[in-house]
Amino acid sequence: MQPITQAQVKTWLPVRHAEAHKGCFGRVLVVAGSRTMCGAGLLCAKSALLAGAGLVYWALPADRQPSFAAALPEAITLPLPTNEQGDMDASAWEIFPEICAKYNPSLIVAGPGMGQSPLLPLLLANSALPLIVDADALNALSRQAAWHTHWPKDRPTIFTPHAMEMARLLGETVAESEAARQAQVIKLAQLTAGVCLLKGPRTLVTAQLSKGQQIFQNTTGSVALAKAGSGDVLSGVIAGLWAQLGTAEGFSIHTAFKAAASGVYLHGLAGEMAAQAKGTYSVLASDTLACIPGAFRRVQEEE
Repeated sequence: MQPITQAQVKTWLPVRHAEAHKGCFGRVLVVAGSRTMCGAGLLCAKSALLAGAGLVYWALPADRQPSFAAALPEAITLPLPTNEQGDMDASAWEIFPEICAKYNPSLIVAGPGMGQSPLLPLLLANSALPLIVDADALNALSRQAAWHTHWPKDRPTIFTPHAMEMARLLGETVAESEAARQAQVIKLAQLTAGVCLLKGPRTLVTAQLSKGQQIFQNTTGSVALAKAGSGDVLSGVIAGLWAQLGTAEGFSIHTAFKAAASGVYLHGLAGEMAAQAKGTYSVLASDTLACIPGAFRRVQEEE
């Protein structure tokens, strides 16, 4: 196991050439939110923008679109039909070919704040785009028996579970020891051929790379991040980084790994910076989000 270091993250960051335009930095499609949890999508979409994505599209419940479009004018909001529970409806999948043809997204972040949306199983099973599986998308998978046996191994994917989500995905108990944590994150990566996180103190990131199964442990973070919305910010940071790296170098397990490991480090550093200003009790996910630019600057200043 190797530590994720500031010097290493600096080498992984996307290059931003002076002559580039927004199309050079990728297009993130965030599919997130429900009647009661649209804030998750807001945090994710804004974090993707702050991490450098050229364009961010946010598919969300139609009845929430006007207010959240005003809350994040930098994102292009795409209203989708909802069911009686206020979740995005299965019929929304019929619109996705049109969305992809019109906006040409580079990757999808699926799950933040989506509850038990019937759209999720359709999206996870049928979308061919590179994918970040987060939050309620992980829960949707865990409700499907032997879900990993039919998972498309050739689709570049990043999984972002915390300890409880990981246990549900694998049908195991929550890992209590460091050895058990490592075993679980490696198992998920082997079952899916994807890049896998196990979030928590000293978040783990692993993938089967050219040098074999490599596992990295994060060296940043604070208990201040133990707050609702932190994971939504993290998935957005990873998405913004992967959009840039994938557009420049190709969407593969290698760019997925660099985006995931860098995103974990930068998110943890932003949490540390927020805690320095507000203490460990009072940091909100939006405070961590506000510290993302400073975290990027600090890494870039590494000698």
